[in-house]
Amino acid sequence: MKSKIHLTILGTVCAVLMFASCNDSTKLFSNPEEFAIMQSDFETRRADIDNPELFSIFETELTQEQRDALTFLYAYMPLSDIADYSGEYFLENVEYAFRAKEEMPWGKDIPEREWRHFVLPVRVNNEDLDNCRPIFYEELKDRIKDLSLYDAVLEVNHWCHEKVTYTPSDSRTSSPLASIKTAYGRCGEESTLTVAALRAVGIPARQVYTPRWAHTDDNHAWVEAWVDGQWYFLGACEPAAVLDFAWFNAPASRGMLMHTEVFGRYNGPEEVILRTPLFTEINVIDNYAPTADMDIFVTSSDGQAAEDAKVEFKLYNYAEFYSVATKTTDAEGHAFLTAGLGDMMVWASKDGMFGYAKASFGKDKSITIVLDNDAQQCKGMALDIDITPPSEGANVPYVSPERQAETDRRLAQEDSIRAAYEATFMNEEKSSAVASALGIDAKTLTPLLVGSRGNHAVIVEFLTALDPAQRADGIDLLRRISEKDLRDVTLDVLNDHIATPLCSDTRNFSEYVRNPRVEREMIVPYKSFFRNVVSPDQMAAYQADPLSLVKWVEENIRIDNDCNIGGTRTTPIGVWKARMADERSRDIFFVSLARSMGIPARIDPVTGKVQLLDGKETADVDFKAAKPIEQNTGRLVLSYSPVKSLDNPKYYYHFTISRLTGDGTLELLSYKDGESWETLFKNGISMDEGNYVLVSGTRLAKGGVLSHIEFFTISKGKTVTVPLVMRESLEEVQVIGSFNSENRYRDLLTGNETSVLSTTGRGYFAVAVLGTGGEPTNHALRDIAAMKDEFEAWGRSFIMLFPSEEQARRFKPEDFPGLPSTVSYGIDTDGHIQQEIIGSMKLQNASLPVVIIADTFNRVVFVSQGYTIGLGEQMMKTAGKL
Repeated sequence: MKSKIHLTILGTVCAVLMFASCNDSTKLFSNPEEFAIMQSDFETRRADIDNPELFSIFETELTQEQRDALTFLYAYMPLSDIADYSGEYFLENVEYAFRAKEEMPWGKDIPEREWRHFVLPVRVNNEDLDNCRPIFYEELKDRIKDLSLYDAVLEVNHWCHEKVTYTPSDSRTSSPLASIKTAYGRCGEESTLTVAALRAVGIPARQVYTPRWAHTDDNHAWVEAWVDGQWYFLGACEPAAVLDFAWFNAPASRGMLMHTEVFGRYNGPEEVILRTPLFTEINVIDNYAPTADMDIFVTSSDGQAAEDAKVEFKLYNYAEFYSVATKTTDAEGHAFLTAGLGDMMVWASKDGMFGYAKASFGKDKSITIVLDNDAQQCKGMALDIDITPPSEGANVPYVSPERQAETDRRLAQEDSIRAAYEATFMNEEKSSAVASALGIDAKTLTPLLVGSRGNHAVIVEFLTALDPAQRADGIDLLRRISEKDLRDVTLDVLNDHIATPLCSDTRNFSEYVRNPRVEREMIVPYKSFFRNVVSPDQMAAYQADPLSLVKWVEENIRIDNDCNIGGTRTTPIGVWKARMADERSRDIFFVSLARSMGIPARIDPVTGKVQLLDGKETADVDFKAAKPIEQNTGRLVLSYSPVKSLDNPKYYYHFTISRLTGDGTLELLSYKDGESWETLFKNGISMDEGNYVLVSGTRLAKGGVLSHIEFFTISKGKTVTVPLVMRESLEEVQVIGSFNSENRYRDLLTGNETSVLSTTGRGYFAVAVLGTGGEPTNHALRDIAAMKDEFEAWGRSFIMLFPSEEQARRFKPEDFPGLPSTVSYGIDTDGHIQQEIIGSMKLQNASLPVVIIADTFNRVVFVSQGYTIGLGEQMMKTAGKL
């Protein structure tokens, strides 16, 4: 420790001298003290990571500008970047950042703080890195060089829309170039791409997240860009006519927290949520919604201020109370947060004790939480909590009809550009030809090739190069990796893992030895690497005694849970080189190392525990003890009495279970999305002994939640029965507006004008006005498709209308398989139906889709607009009460 302290002091002194000697040569800091802190942070980092080779770029010939910029990046980049990417890679990115600064017309006008934190950094969030910056710069620079900075931001977003559109996927974040190759991505990938593109041309940009919405399930990510002294927002890959205008204007006005993680020590005007050695998390909710401050005071059971207590601010979302911000109390037991005007649960914990309270921002000025609970005290306790989200109050900028029409025209043109690229992907006919040539069953190969999208050439090349006798193994490998892997996996990765030697445990070989995918990490060709660095004798010893491998990892890999940023993972090869990791990267490293030696291993998808497998036996790994954990188990049965609108609750949608840890915090059990009470818990399920919390909730039409919490304990060898409570609103369905069922629209199938009534017949029906290609409409259609059986059992007509012929042409029914057979399509001529719904229902700042349930007596009993998760279920809840 002494040597590191001496290095830090020496680094600070040298930094001040260096700054004085180079005067204005540095383009990063005009403040010598800030420069000295950065240099000190770098020296501390280099001393902490005990591998000089990872910093070898600093031994090469560099200009002072390059050296300063690289010093800044290496001081604050996650260990995963230092260990997994070369110094030459970061130097090229630095050179292009300076090039954009010099060559773009706004480059020299960007303040140093904004350039340092929002242009120079390569990483946006937790994406795989690639060499997109030089590619993006060369493609974009001439397209925008004659525009104002404001218009350049809009134009970059149009370019992004040419490349990528929205489609949900798993939580691993593809690199920007992989998203372009695929032609779609989820919001986190779209925003990563757009931020990378803006930074590539020297425009400060940052990714903004609402970790979870308050009024509906799910989260969202978008982009803020700095223009002439102000931050503006935009929907990534969703161009609008002006900035600060997107489909989420209304949902954002109901938000309770928006944040962004800023690279390095950032000292901007925003509220700081969290400071770490590598990044600063800031709160930007004030840019979107009315807010209020809340003071939290935490005390021990004897009334003393609890210093260093963990305070988690939790929103109800996806049937759990999810932590959207975490703070630590000061010496007075105080913490605070600025948030939107709604309800959160605040959960405080320290030394195994915990306490909690509902906090209503805008009503409560402060709350005091007493750490007077432990797991045993809460056993068997139950409580109801009613959650109210903020009300809507969107501020939508004016857009002239002419400008909107031009934007719509460009969107259609950009859709066609992207569609032309997508037409080069594999379809069923092309795939069948490849399957025939390779001697592979077309029904087996087609889903893989079609699913690989722009990566199909890699898949074909991989299979073609295999010996025909090996192609079945190649298909098996491709079916083991994730859907997203098919779209961005590289040839060297596939070739590395198909070469995995067989092991004696054939039962687990395909899934837990040959399969490169462990969790959500970037997969690399690690098996050949480990076969080269681990001797055959060592490998044989580990195979004979896998616990000795556990011991080696514990003794040789140092844990530092602050070494990575926001979910980034160091690859197994990077962990080997750095000999340090956060705990999850260590776990992935161990599993990967074991698999490279033919030892079946995994991370349990529900509990997150590292496990060794032997045939049918599974053993949990304890790194500290270097032995399997003898895990005692009991059994949980959830009893449930069906309510009228819900006979079989689903995990994440209606309820979740979290483990109450020894330190007083909650860890969610990650059962598969949509697993039901009936399939999992009705007849009982084995669980590790310990203390748990069951959360259930009923989401109301206006976004509120009737939640219920049960604390329970699993004991060895015993079965516990816990009630699964789905609270209901006592209010019956009410008439909330009127809609003229004689309204006419143009039927898309016949082209004829017809009335709603003539399509639906007498009784109840549903009408939706869609916004083609927008994320809210995409979510709504998928939610409706997920409830296909329920809609068809209801049996009532569902008319889906497009606001224009152009939007109707952009709609692709094949993108939404499973829509109910009761759906018919049309065009809302002159927008008459949409305007009537907006006027009748008094919708403010209405955004698409707009959906109603009404009857032919012109009575509306349900309405939804804009971004709503679980729309299909909400509609069926209403229909079930009619």
